[in-house]
Amino acid sequence: MLTIIIRAIVIYVLVLFVFRIMGKRQIGQMQPYELVLTLIIADLATIPMAEVSVPVLHGIVPLLTLVILHFVLSQLSKLSPRIAQLISGKPVIVINPKGIDYIAMKSLDISIDDLFEGIRGQGYFAMEQVQYAIMETTGKLSVVPKAGYAPVTNIDLKNKVDNNFLPVNLVCEGQVMENNLKLLNVDQEFVKSFILKKIGKSAKIKNVLLFTLDKSGNAYLQMKGEEFKTFQGVKI
Repeated sequence: MLTIIIRAIVIYVLVLFVFRIMGKRQIGQMQPYELVLTLIIADLATIPMAEVSVPVLHGIVPLLTLVILHFVLSQLSKLSPRIAQLISGKPVIVINPKGIDYIAMKSLDISIDDLFEGIRGQGYFAMEQVQYAIMETTGKLSVVPKAGYAPVTNIDLKNKVDNNFLPVNLVCEGQVMENNLKLLNVDQEFVKSFILKKIGKSAKIKNVLLFTLDKSGNAYLQMKGEEFKTFQGVKI
């Protein structure tokens, strides 16, 4: 039993290492060769874990080989657009101003239902709303709407707006995020005094579910078991 546990741990750590090297793409964002490698890795990992008669090395060597193969293919794709196109394919326009490109659809082996599903996924529900639709190499459908159906932006309305700042987590589930304090040039005393001031003297950091703050002074504070509160103009 101990042997099985150790083998499982070794394979798990190795597979985790492999996927860390491959990056943080989700399944729907992977190129075809990356998806193939992922499926093979999943299959290879189960063999030495389940079969005690199979040496662990017989699982480690193929996994490391796939890591090297992935690295080589990635580098080749970066060096040559032709190789990248050969390995991953190229984006294909399936809808243009004239309508649906039937030949392109057939070459991709997709149906009208698949096309409509992709369009709905982008927030459009009628063909007349779409100017272009492009099938990406990952299988995701990108949509360029017609001008009359494009979302209105602040630039279109000529509104003056302030830049957005990324909220920084200062307290999460009762724990002060020490590294994040440096991002805003604040310390624990600032956090404690702010919570005491806004919640009350009985408030404790360990009871804070989430406290975020951005550089423009917008704060979000929620105590465990209570409703959240927002504050603006917080002086940092």
